[in-house]
Amino acid sequence: MSPHRVVVLLLDEVLPLDLGIPLQVFGREELPHYSVRTASLGGHPVVMLGGTSVTPSAGLEALEGADTVIVPGSAHADSPLAAEVLGALRSAHARGARMVSICSGAFALAQAGVLDGRRATTHWQSCAQLAAQHPSVDVDPDVLYVDEGSVLTSAGVAAGIDLCLHIVRRDLGASVANRVARSLVAAPRREGGQAQFIERPTAPAGTDPLARTREWMLSSLAEPLTVSAMAATARTSVRSFSRNFASQTGQTPLRWLHAQRIELAREMLETSDLSIDEIAERSGLGSPANFRTHFKRATSLSPQRYRVAFTERSETPA
Repeated sequence: MSPHRVVVLLLDEVLPLDLGIPLQVFGREELPHYSVRTASLGGHPVVMLGGTSVTPSAGLEALEGADTVIVPGSAHADSPLAAEVLGALRSAHARGARMVSICSGAFALAQAGVLDGRRATTHWQSCAQLAAQHPSVDVDPDVLYVDEGSVLTSAGVAAGIDLCLHIVRRDLGASVANRVARSLVAAPRREGGQAQFIERPTAPAGTDPLARTREWMLSSLAEPLTVSAMAATARTSVRSFSRNFASQTGQTPLRWLHAQRIELAREMLETSDLSIDEIAERSGLGSPANFRTHFKRATSLSPQRYRVAFTERSETPA
């Protein structure tokens, strides 16, 4: 099977971290499913923010054969783009390529009309500006990324990791995405939105009682956990625990717990021969019937269909 062709479009004063994230995720040797190229207008070298230049592997013609086009953020993302760049983005989108932006790269997709009528996000500092300049875009400032199917956008900087891991998860399954996350020393899946990182950074797990509580929750997913028990483990009141937990994760304790149970169920479906009944019990998602309901609501697939789909993908050579 031919590899999925990813093209990363470099704009003037591209942000180094925004550029590095997709190269680091999709360019890994252990992911032969993807082939990665970089491109720029005319194939010319592009100066990154900070003054270092990078030479792409191709010009805009690379977008003509791309399966996924990724636009990293740039220092002057709201500046008008060259007509050739806009035309290349529009053509790629029109023929069905998956269009992705990291951070302020959303401005480029918006200029090309790719985000018209769609929900999208960008760095929280730029959300108001994106909404003002492109009123046809439904800008969501509260999320880490937005998946609109063929068009995906991420919030600021490190949220690009979340989005790229989400794409790997969507393409190849949770097990592969989790392995990539471990290699990157990144959280396999962060829940919540940008506000949790703006207002109150999470303390290291060794010193933060809520982090220790989350670790305990992850080790006890099969058990019928209550918010009262969580608060007791954190040695705080239920009210304080719930408030601080939501501040740090962007979710209530029970919603966060539910998401972790779904993630565990995904991985067991992909990597084990356990029955649906056994997975329902080990993931803490209740009876087999409840498990099927919750899983389909979260993934749009029944557990059995999910297992078949991702087992076939993992066994098919790239």
